[in-house]
Amino acid sequence: MNKFISFGEKVDGYDIPVLNEREIRAAAGILFLATYTSLMFIVFDGNFVMLKYVISLFLLDLLIRVFIHPRFSPTLVLGRLIVRRQVPEYVGAPQKRFAWSIGIVLSATMFYLFVIVNAYSPITAAVCFICLCFLFFEAAFGICLGCLAYPLFFKKTVQHCPGEVCEPQNRQAIQKVSAGQLAVLALFIALPIAGSFFLQEHFAKAPHAMFKSLAPAKTK
Repeated sequence: MNKFISFGEKVDGYDIPVLNEREIRAAAGILFLATYTSLMFIVFDGNFVMLKYVISLFLLDLLIRVFIHPRFSPTLVLGRLIVRRQVPEYVGAPQKRFAWSIGIVLSATMFYLFVIVNAYSPITAAVCFICLCFLFFEAAFGICLGCLAYPLFFKKTVQHCPGEVCEPQNRQAIQKVSAGQLAVLALFIALPIAGSFFLQEHFAKAPHAMFKSLAPAKTK
């Protein structure tokens, strides 16, 4: 029974249970896409049905991860299939379990308010935004926001963080950002701001159908 109801994997060379960060990021990307798409249905069509399904499956997936085993999580299984040809990147399981427990609290709140009570409010909007941030940072940057709070509640030393960010180390040359790079970034951010003043009228014009305008006019 312990083989099936446990948390993390035992891997040679690691003294604590670990998980594969690559499949975790893949699963986060899948959940982010599903959640974001369901929100677009609300924004453009006022349709809340897809979001209710996503919230229900989101909660169920996290419950399986935390209370049974991550290896049986449907999104992690799908993530494993997607990245199975990549070399695993092992991360500590304890901080991931804590982060996913936060996810259970958030998704359970959404499930109660959206599915059971069938109501929306600024509370549901805020919780949904937080969930999207958690998923996006995990999928895009490999940053587990929930894991950052782990040391605040547990005195244990955090081990095997993604990219080994929890280990004191000097940054390599390729990781450092020069003044020139910062200047390019600042200019890149300033361009759309300047464009909103000088190009707004042109950009606001609706595009025309390119090939329709080239077609010969019908004669009566």
